[in-house]
Amino acid sequence: MDTMASVMLPYNQDDYMEDLSHDHRNNKTQLSKAMEDSQKLLLSLQYPEGYWWAELEANVTLTAHTVVLYKILGISEQLPFHKIEKYLRRMQCSHGGWELSYGDGGCLNCTIESYVALRLLNVPKTDPALQSAKLFILSRGGVDKSRIFTKICLALMGCYKWSNLPALPPWITLLPSWFPFTIYHTSSWARATLVLLVILFDKKLVFRLGADLSFDELYTKEGVMSSCNMPASRDWKSSIFLGVDYFLKAMERVGLVPFRERGLKEATRWFLARLEETGDYAGIYPPMFYAIVCMNKILGVELTDPIVSRTMCALRKYFVERDDELVVQSSLSPVWDTALAVRSLVESGMEPDHPVLQKAGEWLLKNQVSLQGDWAYNVPFAYGGGGWAFQFCNRWYPDIDDTACVVMALNGIRMRDEEKKCGAIRRAVNWIRHLQSTPGGWGAYDKDNDKEWLKSTPIDDMKGLTDPNTVDVTARVVEMVGRLKRECTIMSQCSLIDTCMPPDSVDRALAYLKYEQEEEGCWFGRWGVNYIYGTSGALVALALAPPRGAYKEEIRRGAKWLVRMQNKAGSSMSDREAVNGAARTEDGGWGETCSSYGDLKLKGWCEVSTASQTAWALQGLIAAGDALGDYEEDAIHLGIKYLLSTQRGDGSWHEAFFTGTGFPCHFYLRYHMYAQYFPLMALARYRRRIEDGRIGKPSWLHM
Repeated sequence: MDTMASVMLPYNQDDYMEDLSHDHRNNKTQLSKAMEDSQKLLLSLQYPEGYWWAELEANVTLTAHTVVLYKILGISEQLPFHKIEKYLRRMQCSHGGWELSYGDGGCLNCTIESYVALRLLNVPKTDPALQSAKLFILSRGGVDKSRIFTKICLALMGCYKWSNLPALPPWITLLPSWFPFTIYHTSSWARATLVLLVILFDKKLVFRLGADLSFDELYTKEGVMSSCNMPASRDWKSSIFLGVDYFLKAMERVGLVPFRERGLKEATRWFLARLEETGDYAGIYPPMFYAIVCMNKILGVELTDPIVSRTMCALRKYFVERDDELVVQSSLSPVWDTALAVRSLVESGMEPDHPVLQKAGEWLLKNQVSLQGDWAYNVPFAYGGGGWAFQFCNRWYPDIDDTACVVMALNGIRMRDEEKKCGAIRRAVNWIRHLQSTPGGWGAYDKDNDKEWLKSTPIDDMKGLTDPNTVDVTARVVEMVGRLKRECTIMSQCSLIDTCMPPDSVDRALAYLKYEQEEEGCWFGRWGVNYIYGTSGALVALALAPPRGAYKEEIRRGAKWLVRMQNKAGSSMSDREAVNGAARTEDGGWGETCSSYGDLKLKGWCEVSTASQTAWALQGLIAAGDALGDYEEDAIHLGIKYLLSTQRGDGSWHEAFFTGTGFPCHFYLRYHMYAQYFPLMALARYRRRIEDGRIGKPSWLHM
């Protein structure tokens, strides 16, 4: 089967078609030249302040929501709507829908929200793009089958009944710490949004954005908004919560909402307290959207007031405006991009005291968070901070993954003030230790944020209300500890690492990683797509775990799984053609579709390889070889050959596929720098093993 014909392409997606057709191949076999070109590219992308920061691409819903926001605020003239319309039209697929990630066959929520945005941009219903979108929407069940965020968007315009949304009584903001549930039992990203939804759901605002504006055509019941509150429950827990929801709504209808005013006052106080001086709030788009609506339309704060204007300014930083298009990001990733860029440059041979690295190090040190944020709720004593956030400014929500990565980056730099650097590392490791969860691993932001029953509540249709332990974050922490102990720094020389992260903490984390290994040998990836990401991280961590070689069987099984998933002739991937119905490349790389989150038969599968996922697999295999003393050389050489042959003339790699994960099955990301620093890191580790004789040099390779 022709691969090009088997995938629904977004209109005019030349980059995506390039990935599928492989027309960017070259015959490059010079390893050092490839690394040098990659280094030069990364150096050219550094900002004067010392950080790296690339676009964080998501789906169209964020841009669509921005159209709604500016219409609600009455400032639509401030947006270049012609650029947004062009972007939305370009991203529509030939099946009529819009996608979560390239090639997924279309997403109901993305399509409804794009349809709404285009209508607000004065595109008539009779437009062919909207006609095909309507057919797609109805074929997927219409508005009633969409997510809660989509329905809220429609409710704000009077096109969906507020009463059909889940109950969210204001008194939940007042629940004491001893109660089985408080807002702090939800994930940080959900918490920051839910507090604002408490206010919105109570006020049930409706903004008439056009006299004849309606979306009745998107309901399966022609011309009528459905009266169905919630989908039928699938289990007894969901049934209980649906009953609770019915009861709460009945109380609201007769005016029995206890502590309503106190709850609303607390919700308002809570979110205003977490607004940064820069206007940022929680570091992600959805709570920023709702915060602006609440401040301006409920609290009555004028758009010209500094508190709102700063928040609007912060939101505009999410915009990526090009000559002919405007796209909105879900978040900003400078700390993450900087830490990984630094690590790739150090590993590829840049001197640790190079001014470029020192400048990056100073920027990172300046952005360490000392505030006691929401994370302190589950830490049983008053303790200062020490973490790093993902974004430029998000002091309330530093995260463990970024912090561990920054620690490893700083550990590789020789700063002018080493004492200051080591103090920052010590605080960070100590902070991470105190956020270790009971099962032994780490979540992204909080300790023991793992109440599974929350997934059965009507409000959690995206299954993102909790922040439990994950393999990839836990593996990053274990890797951090291993590298601090093995790599020469003042901290390791003074044996301070065991004080900050005691051996029993590491042992618990290793036991968690061992427990989470799947039958096939792979590990699930929560924040990257998917099993390739999780498996690579786990292998790197286990390979560094003391005592060396203690987890040989787990490492061997993980490495064998990666070899089986390689896109090469004769691999087990050949069996996947019948499953997916699409031809598979045999280029020696690795790739995995976002659809593997919903279909376990697609573990480790994609019709093409990607640079970032190939780099992850190579890092995992090289680490496994280090631990076992026996490298999967054939697979490693093929993977390296893929990276060399797909590097562009400017030193970059290109991939259109999304390899980052926001919420499995619901939200995916394309980090535009993933295809730069991860391949460089993999090439660097490969060259080091070639040079010290641990991996044999293939005849085709020129050093």
